[in-house]
Amino acid sequence: MKKLIIAGILSLLFPKTGSAQLQDEVVYSPQKTTFTLFAPDDAKQIIVRIYNEGMGGVPIETHRMTHSGRERWTTEVRGDQKGRFYTFDTGHGESAGIFAKAVGVNGIRGAIIDMKDTNPKGWERDRRPELRSAADLIIYEMHHRDFSIAREESNYPGKFLALTEPWAIDHLQSLGINAVHILPSFDYASVDETKPNKPQYNWGYDPLNYNVPEGSYSTNALCPLTRISEFKQMVHSLHNAGIRVILDVVYNHTFDIANSNFQKTYPDYFFRKNADGTYSDGSGCGNETASEKPMMRQFMIESVKYWINEYHIDGFRFDLMGIHDIETMNAIRQAVDAIDPTIFIYGEGWSAGTCAYSREKLSMKANIKLMPRIAAFSDEIRDGLRGPFDDDKKTAFVGGISGNEESIKFGIAGAIVHPQVDMKKVNYSDEAWAQQPTQMISYVSCHDDMCLVDRLRTSIPDMSTDGIARLSMLAQTAVLTSQGVPFLLSGEEIMRDKKGVHNSYCSPDSINRLDWANKERHSDVFEYYKKLIALRKNHPAFRLGDADKVRKHLEFLKPAADCVVAFRLKDYAGGDSWKNIIVILNGNTEAKEVKIPKGSYTIVCRDGKISEEGMGVLTGNTVISAPQSAMIIHN
Repeated sequence: MKKLIIAGILSLLFPKTGSAQLQDEVVYSPQKTTFTLFAPDDAKQIIVRIYNEGMGGVPIETHRMTHSGRERWTTEVRGDQKGRFYTFDTGHGESAGIFAKAVGVNGIRGAIIDMKDTNPKGWERDRRPELRSAADLIIYEMHHRDFSIAREESNYPGKFLALTEPWAIDHLQSLGINAVHILPSFDYASVDETKPNKPQYNWGYDPLNYNVPEGSYSTNALCPLTRISEFKQMVHSLHNAGIRVILDVVYNHTFDIANSNFQKTYPDYFFRKNADGTYSDGSGCGNETASEKPMMRQFMIESVKYWINEYHIDGFRFDLMGIHDIETMNAIRQAVDAIDPTIFIYGEGWSAGTCAYSREKLSMKANIKLMPRIAAFSDEIRDGLRGPFDDDKKTAFVGGISGNEESIKFGIAGAIVHPQVDMKKVNYSDEAWAQQPTQMISYVSCHDDMCLVDRLRTSIPDMSTDGIARLSMLAQTAVLTSQGVPFLLSGEEIMRDKKGVHNSYCSPDSINRLDWANKERHSDVFEYYKKLIALRKNHPAFRLGDADKVRKHLEFLKPAADCVVAFRLKDYAGGDSWKNIIVILNGNTEAKEVKIPKGSYTIVCRDGKISEEGMGVLTGNTVISAPQSAMIIHN
């Protein structure tokens, strides 16, 4: 009999810990459905209830589970159960279990389905786009609702399927990005899926069922198959367009403790506690999970593998990765490498509070050296460019404030050791934390803070719209010519704003939505972003992907003024067709003279314009850099 795994963690053995097998499965066949649960050995009784509906109604069958091994409980339900729903009850309330793969509306009950019924046409031929190196990635962070809710021609505004529509694919391809980072798209708790016509908004960092797509992004949350099928259609469409899909995962906490599937199944196993018995809150959301515990570690590994194998996901961004222990993150990297080494893993190298676990063992940014081929965000280059995270009213390099040059140089080098970067002058870090430049995410804005336009307006209140556009282009030139992996917030390319809201996680569409009319209003900005991305893709010098090559070919030039950063990528770096490339970033309100190696150079970027074919020639050993802008030349 061919078994179809509908919900669960595969049988796993932990020889190091001596633990029993961890299983939380629903295995379906037309003849019977087998339920297996990882739960405490001393549970008085564990019940499986079968329902006809995903919400409401009464159970049509009730079955007691049998203790069948260490921390393992099982039962079989005869007959064809497809289309029905189930819950587990260990004495702490009903839940869909730890690893439900299909659920009813609002994720209250698990669903018994045949996963083959969710595969869209051509799914068996779906392939992830080719990726030679992580250095080649250009990541575009987006929220499903933000991106499409205000797009007039969208047939599926705010839904997974919006990313299958021609207008969406055309925009992403025209911009030139090759990976979308979608904000949490698993089943989260804060949106009522029974009210699809009621405007509801959340970023989704409140996990309920980690391994099921969110129902509010589907066209029918009542049908368990729909959300799964439409998520797959989205991935398939993006893959066909040459765009990889990165999933934002939030294993570090649950929406709450008492109502979490973890707590209802195996109380207190999955959460860390302080010495006084209170729950630790490194997430700032009331709890933190204990990745170092064998079953939580294996849950994370199997969840990541499941999203890869079932949904063809190409990468993962770990929310508050600094809460997870190093050993777990390395185990995830190893498990992913066994499937496809090109799958990219990165995360926030910090926590939101103190964790009840040794900081030396956590996946903090300072410990990235101990986590090969896992990347972290660089707040050094971010805040060096636009100003500190904790004070929206302060500006930095792009606002003409000196003192941030070394932080920007550190980011341009990819957070590696570089002989010309003085770490004593770098913000937040006393030493280089990346072994390779591909371990650093280069960015200036993301969902979790003001978008760039709002930040510039707040920190430089007298700046004109044209001036803000100029500074936006300057900041992103630093990001996209750095040796790290570049990361852009959706909408920055069309001068997105969120009306000054710093933390818009539950703000209405009027705050979060992209205003697509901006694409025409600020066509010059979009054109600059587009050509800047193309410049990076066309020239391997900007994405060497190797620390030794960066140290060999990246040379910082000595500027004649503060608030200027200039560097040269020399000697056909990375096999580039251009022998020497010079990038000059000028944050001053006045033009500045910069000394360069004597020669004849072609200008490809100047005054907010980019042309790889050239915009004139200059000769000599000095160049005048226009105020608040970038200049790129080559010979």
